[in-house]
Amino acid sequence: MLKLDFHPAGRHFLQIPGPSPVPDRILRAMSYPTIDHRGPEFAALGLAVLDGIKKVFKTTQPVVIYPASGTGAWEAALTNTLSPGDAVLMYETGHFATLWKRMAESLGLKPEFLGLPGVEGWRRGVQADMIEARLRADADHEIKAVCVVHNETSTGVTSDIAAVRRAIDAAGHPALFMVDTISGLACADYRHDEWGVDVTVSGSQKGLMLPPGISFNAVSRKALEASRAAKLPRAFWNWVEIVEMNRQGYWPYTPNTNLLYGLSEALDMILGEGLDNVFARHQRLAAACRAAVQAWGLETQCVDPAAHSPVLTGVVMPAGVDADAVRKLIYEHFDLSLGTGLGKVKGRMFRIGHLGDCNDLTLMAALAGCEMGLRLAGVPLRASGVGAAMDYLAQHESAPRLKAVA
Repeated sequence: MLKLDFHPAGRHFLQIPGPSPVPDRILRAMSYPTIDHRGPEFAALGLAVLDGIKKVFKTTQPVVIYPASGTGAWEAALTNTLSPGDAVLMYETGHFATLWKRMAESLGLKPEFLGLPGVEGWRRGVQADMIEARLRADADHEIKAVCVVHNETSTGVTSDIAAVRRAIDAAGHPALFMVDTISGLACADYRHDEWGVDVTVSGSQKGLMLPPGISFNAVSRKALEASRAAKLPRAFWNWVEIVEMNRQGYWPYTPNTNLLYGLSEALDMILGEGLDNVFARHQRLAAACRAAVQAWGLETQCVDPAAHSPVLTGVVMPAGVDADAVRKLIYEHFDLSLGTGLGKVKGRMFRIGHLGDCNDLTLMAALAGCEMGLRLAGVPLRASGVGAAMDYLAQHESAPRLKAVA
């Protein structure tokens, strides 16, 4: 058996923007004995998680749960609704938007990439006016879907999904609206029904605080109708059979029972805290992290104050500093994992995750590790980011988590 040398003293700080740390409550739930996935106990579990996950997506429509990564849910969204050769309008906000486009190409679709030019395009969210203009020019309605990323994990930029919906409506265009909120769900406010999204894609390993292995499609009535005419091949991903069997709490294949135990516990934690409280906690920690970066005298990858992600913060290194070398030093000295730069920003920046099972002390430990590592790497810092983050948290106190009982 392979023996791995895992962090012998203290805890490892996993501060990448997903997979995020899995709370002990969820790990314990996942250790429950596996049960018959055709028996009555499983049906109760299935119905409970299918109902609970709708509350997180803020939808009354079906949410399809797959034993797959978010990449599988990307494919499911496309193959269930589109046909070979269909034109798809996609918007480039970062590495994951780019990967979704590549998938569309590999499936035989014809994606068109909008976006601002160069690296600067990876520092801002979706420009809804560009989508509106392109759709207005599509008089024959050849574009069958608009696909955007809500929270771009590679950059720390969150896009205004409601604004994109308004742009599609203003253009009077019938295209389906698809959104990837793999890293945004249960961290940033998201409203599938209210924002008129047809397919929302997400995954388990970010704000839901689970290991990788579950992904989701929240599906509108319009998308379900489109699936009846779609011609891309699909079998495992087919919504129709899954939605039908879900009515009784079952799946048409063997589901990942123990991850569903974990999902049930995660939903209890998130809904017990209250979605608005969860969002406020993420926003507060993100603002404290940005205060630290500003005090260091460094830039964040996101340059639009309205688009800063509550999930992660991208920290741009000064010219001539290799961000990956800094990350490696921090990991080796302080047992702290940070996210690497991806695609166009490889080596230019690193990412601090502050999502899921994260609180004030978790963030402060991560920032302390970053600051010590930056100093060891010789990166000139203007002031203490740790101090700035502490000041921000003190000035913006959260409600007490625990209350004394008389």
